[in-house]
Amino acid sequence: MSAAETILDFPFTWDGTQLPTEVAELAPITKVRTIAGAEAWLVSSYELVKQVLEDDNFSLKNTSDPGVPRQYALTIPPEVVNNMGNITGAGLRKAVMKAINPKSPGLQEWMRDHAAELVERMLKHGAPVDVRSMFTDPFSEAMHSYLLGIPLEDTPLLAESLPIAFMNSATEIPAARLNWDRDIAYMKERLNDTEGGLIGDLAKLRGTEEYAHVSDEMFATVGVTLFGAGVISTAGFLAMALVTLLTHPEELDQLAADPELMPKAVDELLRINLSIGDGLPRLVMEDAVLGGQEVRKGELILVLPEGANFDPKVFPQPHKLDFHRENSSAHFSFGGGSHYCPATALGKKHAEIALTALLEAMPRIRLAVPVEQLVWRTGFMKRLPERLPVMW
Repeated sequence: MSAAETILDFPFTWDGTQLPTEVAELAPITKVRTIAGAEAWLVSSYELVKQVLEDDNFSLKNTSDPGVPRQYALTIPPEVVNNMGNITGAGLRKAVMKAINPKSPGLQEWMRDHAAELVERMLKHGAPVDVRSMFTDPFSEAMHSYLLGIPLEDTPLLAESLPIAFMNSATEIPAARLNWDRDIAYMKERLNDTEGGLIGDLAKLRGTEEYAHVSDEMFATVGVTLFGAGVISTAGFLAMALVTLLTHPEELDQLAADPELMPKAVDELLRINLSIGDGLPRLVMEDAVLGGQEVRKGELILVLPEGANFDPKVFPQPHKLDFHRENSSAHFSFGGGSHYCPATALGKKHAEIALTALLEAMPRIRLAVPVEQLVWRTGFMKRLPERLPVMW
């Protein structure tokens, strides 16, 4: 049966701990139906994922155009879909890249100190500890607040928006717009009172001749999107990396015995990470051929990074967690092409420091319940364990 004759519902059932069986059975390009009811092409082989992500004929920006096939309803304003492109077009890329540089003076020291503080708080709390609410979420939220230069006590307000902002829904969610407007208003206020961090740097650009074309709305959007996308990705990865380590005790012991392995371990944990699972959307701008299949202008392409990251042609024994794998860093967990995540280096360093802090307590950490009994969120967040109860 050809790809065009089969239409599968997508995304597949996904609990975040193992690759759905459907993925291994997929053709390199397969017709699927999204939760919004649209037909799309799902590409899942390493070769095709790389081709689509690196070819500008497959556009991210245009997936928000009116009337195009939808993966799911937008939970952010359409013009924000191409966020990094907008930032670059406004001349703000330099300021953003400076803020997310892991080598920024004092940043790594701050991360180590804050991670140690959170671990100490968990130790004082005693068993059982919910590592998501006491470590992975607050560590990621605090780091992004630090980068932005906003008060740590304000992070819960911004974090409240994330479960809805990153939820997949077939229809629009009114609360998403309400949250967006509230968070934009907050960031506009911070432009008036913040001297440090990215928001402070952006505030200094306001009113200058070079940036007269940039509105307060745009400056605020930079802050809201950096916080939201940054927190949801780093916190989600940390949660799933911890699940992976706790359910692979031999590899956990290996890493604890040789901390020098941490950078390679982070890449391998990223490769095997399953916290997304929904596909990266692209719109076909001109007729093309993918894997022998003709795709038409205006059709929706969904790229499945997890399919590529588990492609046995590129990663032998792909389900094996191997901290010595030579090509672990060739994964697509940060995307690829012109939309390759600009915060890749920061994300990796964030994970290295967080996991190193947790490793010191690992001899006393064990899951209090089997991983399959963890509670999972709905929508996008179902990829992440709602709670990570552990005992010390």
